[in-house]
Amino acid sequence: MFIARSKRILSITVAALLLSVAAVSAQDAEYVDECLAAPAAEAVEAAPAPDNSDISFTIILPNPRGDRSFIDSAAAGAERAIAELGVTGTIVETSGVQEHDAAIRRAVQDSPDLIITIAVDFSTIEEIADEFPDQMFAAQETFFPAEPDFDNLALFNIFTHENSYLAGIAAGMLTRTGIVGSVGGGDFPGINLFIVGFEEGVLSVCPECELLRSYVGDFSDPVTGKEQALSLYAQGADILYQVAGRSGEGVLDAAAETGNLAIGVDSNQDDLYPGNILVSAMKRVDNAVFTFVERIVNGTYEPGVTNVGMAEGFAGLSWDLGVCSRTFDEAGPEDLVEMLPEVRMAIAEARAAILAGDIVVTNVLLEPAQ
Repeated sequence: MFIARSKRILSITVAALLLSVAAVSAQDAEYVDECLAAPAAEAVEAAPAPDNSDISFTIILPNPRGDRSFIDSAAAGAERAIAELGVTGTIVETSGVQEHDAAIRRAVQDSPDLIITIAVDFSTIEEIADEFPDQMFAAQETFFPAEPDFDNLALFNIFTHENSYLAGIAAGMLTRTGIVGSVGGGDFPGINLFIVGFEEGVLSVCPECELLRSYVGDFSDPVTGKEQALSLYAQGADILYQVAGRSGEGVLDAAAETGNLAIGVDSNQDDLYPGNILVSAMKRVDNAVFTFVERIVNGTYEPGVTNVGMAEGFAGLSWDLGVCSRTFDEAGPEDLVEMLPEVRMAIAEARAAILAGDIVVTNVLLEPAQ
């Protein structure tokens, strides 16, 4: 197990600004919960799906469904595409890396209009895309060392550093011990994108906070994930951010077992352990999958990389409008629940500043962390 302790002291000016804004807002303005204030949507009868059954896609999942994270999110996006776009879709659940190559090749033999891969190694995708130039592919959750150049391969990079920063604000303002940690599935840029953004968010409101970090080295090992989480909680951490796929379920379980808090990832995980999951930093893999298929239907498929994130609605928090999870409000510790209006106001201010370019969160996929 690798555990790194670090303290990154961000700009005192930025930290002071955020803290003062939150304080002034709490004193001078009454917090209004946007989810409760939003007018109730009128019931609208769903329009029947168009008949696009002649358009087909196959999606290759890296493991079986049931991770309650990005795999389930990807499958949900595929199911939505089938239901709303009227296309013919096939969802293939593999049992791990050893089956990815064969599963994609079997899909090629069926000649669907699009093959979508989820978290398949870049070398496998490059080899098959090159071998079958007439088959269109889309890749998600795969990180290429250099931007691929294929006329038949499209992919989204969903940047999650900014919404992770917002989750870090929540952790930094609500930690009782002043020690906050992260458990990642692996020590590489795609995971550190979450973790570095989170840590910067923590330190923006709690510059004296201590940061712990641990890596499981696997995304399908909840037992080790739980062991590492228990170790971090034993070192004084009271809030952990899990970015570890199925391994992260062990982190959430450890939070509930020890009476501490965890932050979910990718999907809305707030209801898995009500009162122990503070919030979830959502990566909308479902939106990416749906958009891949939608572009085939609309004839707007384009090869190459599309970068999306919080501004485009591909990343956010489970507290946000549109999801409106309020599980922690109902089941969390009373003293922390009382602080949520102030926390959400600080997050709203930070979100606006990020979107305006006034706060720049480190994106380790594009630049090294300081």
